[in-house]
Amino acid sequence: MSYKPDNARLAKNTILLYFRMALMMCINLYTSRIVLHTLGVEDYGIYNVVGGVIFIFSFITDSMTASTQRFLSFELGSGNKGKLHAVFVTSIHIHLLIALLVIILGETIGLWFLMEKMVIPAERMMAAQWVFQFSIFIAVLDVLSFPYISAIIAHEKMKSFAYIAILDAVLKLLMVYLLLVFDYDRLILYAALYATEKLLIRSIYNIYCVRNFEECKYKWIFQKSLFREMTSFAGWKLWGNLAFVFYSQGLNLLLNVFFGPLVNAARATAYHVQAAVANFASNFQMAINPQITKTYASGQLEETHKLIYRSVRLTFCMLLMLCLPLIIETPMVLGLWLMEVPEGSATFLRLLLVIIMIQQSSNALVTAVAATGNIKRYEMTLGTLMLTIVPISYVVLRMGGAPWSVFVVFLSVVIVAFFLNLYIILPMIKLKLKDYLRYAIGRCAIVLMLSLIAPFVMHLVKVPGLLFSFLNIFVIVICTGVIAYTFGMEKEEKDVVAKKLRGFVAKLK
Repeated sequence: MSYKPDNARLAKNTILLYFRMALMMCINLYTSRIVLHTLGVEDYGIYNVVGGVIFIFSFITDSMTASTQRFLSFELGSGNKGKLHAVFVTSIHIHLLIALLVIILGETIGLWFLMEKMVIPAERMMAAQWVFQFSIFIAVLDVLSFPYISAIIAHEKMKSFAYIAILDAVLKLLMVYLLLVFDYDRLILYAALYATEKLLIRSIYNIYCVRNFEECKYKWIFQKSLFREMTSFAGWKLWGNLAFVFYSQGLNLLLNVFFGPLVNAARATAYHVQAAVANFASNFQMAINPQITKTYASGQLEETHKLIYRSVRLTFCMLLMLCLPLIIETPMVLGLWLMEVPEGSATFLRLLLVIIMIQQSSNALVTAVAATGNIKRYEMTLGTLMLTIVPISYVVLRMGGAPWSVFVVFLSVVIVAFFLNLYIILPMIKLKLKDYLRYAIGRCAIVLMLSLIAPFVMHLVKVPGLLFSFLNIFVIVICTGVIAYTFGMEKEEKDVVAKKLRGFVAKLK
């Protein structure tokens, strides 16, 4: 069966996902601002570092989610409906086992680390324990709902994400309101409200899938060969996800051990913005990734390559439009967003934005290598490299390094990983380096170099004041957008953008 990439669906899904992203970004930034002010810097840091302990075990879940996503998209591309149902049911069984494992690890190793190793004021330890238990509950909810979310993405039914995002936003606003109204320990209250909100949203995802996708109606099936195939794929993915969780939460724990919860609050503030930016990119990738897997499954390598080029170029251009003004005007943006800006947040954020641009622009290649099913070499090599971030950072901090130095280490390793990606993945998907440089990286480099002209000119004429900062952001975004459209897009992509803009203008008229 031949799968035909649908550009109209891709454009529609991208728009829907960006609507979802814009709504969630605004709500998340607003609620995090209120939560930081309401909890205070210390409790806010405690919540993030304690919640991060249970997040360490999510590498198990994420690896299986990637496996479920890949196998569902692959079977949809090949047209095998019987195998599709078997894949979904098998993923449910595996996720039930993972949920049990998360509980066991959380209540043993995780609880021990919380009580014995973390730097938390004695008077807040009881609240921290409540936060930890709610975090385990949230982690289990996520584990059990991931097969259903993977089904929505594989089917490219992104409208549901947009609708559920509206309800999610309303519930988050209600959560913040209740946090302000009730006179109770607000750290515990926030954790309880967040867990309740997660339960409602995850339940809705599950109900939607059961009603709309035939394969999501549970019926006992156990295929030993499929179980082994999916867990084998997830096993190698586990190594890469272990590295991700180890360096992300490992750096957070290092900062806690060396500098205390106030620096964790600064790191959490930077990560909130970084997560919003990452979601901005992942929304487009969420729309295009299933098509990359499906075209590969149906043997259309040329179409797969074209989708990879498109994903790399458009992801980089969209991130550049967002990140470049944020990097230049970071203090102003944080000052407007937060009532109290934790010290060090601006430096953390600037470094994280550069990191996220490099990482997200490589995600199309990661999706392609997952489509092949042969991920052993990639995961072992890249995972091992990323695992070096924490020990190197520990050495740097022991030598007297500042908090921001760990993110310099992070950035250095990510740059090395970028080149390793090219060396390992391109031969696996029969993609020539010269073509990748010509149609993807080369275009991105041109857009980047030309986009730096506007901020350089604005810096030369800079005057103090909030008005100039807004003008600076406006000029950079417009200039970067024009350059990205001119040099970063193929004719077909320009035609789609122009058509959508004409339709938008016509509706306004």
